Amino acid sequence: MDIRQVQLATRSLADTARFYERLGCSVEIVDTTVRIVVGSTLLVFRELPEMTGALHLAITIPTGTFDAAKAWIAGLTTVLGTADQDEFEGPPNWNSRSVYFEGPDQQLLELIERRDLEPGARRVGAGTDAGVPLVSVSEVGVPVPDVLGAASALRRAGLEPYANPPGESFAAVGDVDGLVILVSPDRRWFPTGDRSPSSAPVVIDVGLDAPVGLTEGVLLR
Repeated sequence: MDIRQVQLATRSLADTARFYERLGCSVEIVDTTVRIVVGSTLLVFRELPEMTGALHLAITIPTGTFDAAKAWIAGLTTVLGTADQDEFEGPPNWNSRSVYFEGPDQQLLELIERRDLEPGARRVGAGTDAGVPLVSVSEVGVPVPDVLGAASALRRAGLEPYANPPGESFAAVGDVDGLVILVSPDRRWFPTGDRSPSSAPVVIDVGLDAPVGLTEGVLLR
């Protein structure tokens, strides 16, 4: 599942634009939005000062580049973790490794090496001049009141749970190339546990035959 475009909100367009420029991403201001190219994914942010909570996005890096990517991002922003750990193996059956970092406007961002993707298996997206290659945005976190119900709705649209069965407060739906991370609204983002999911609307374009609404303001299409 390729995440082609994501429409998101931020409390500060200026801060968001500056941050992604520092990452080496192509950034363009169009009318009242900021358009950011992250590998093969286009992020479109609009300003919503009254939004609450934090966005979570994960960006795939090529297999074999994790150490370089971790060192690169640590030179640009704060790496997030626990008291004794700042890199994390993925959930069971994911075969992945991640480093989390502070983004603009409380965004909790992640670089993820998905080892089921062979080195060079996916072309690194154009439009990015980062210190390490960025393949695509491969996870978008979405709070929903009924995680199991949302996972079932996506299954009916042809998107299967990934690696593990969905739970009541967490489900990953999609495949190794792209995942929607469904969480309950009261679940705090890993690994810091200090911020709740964003309340803002989100539209995720993945090439579905028909759009699927998961909750008010949250749409996959």
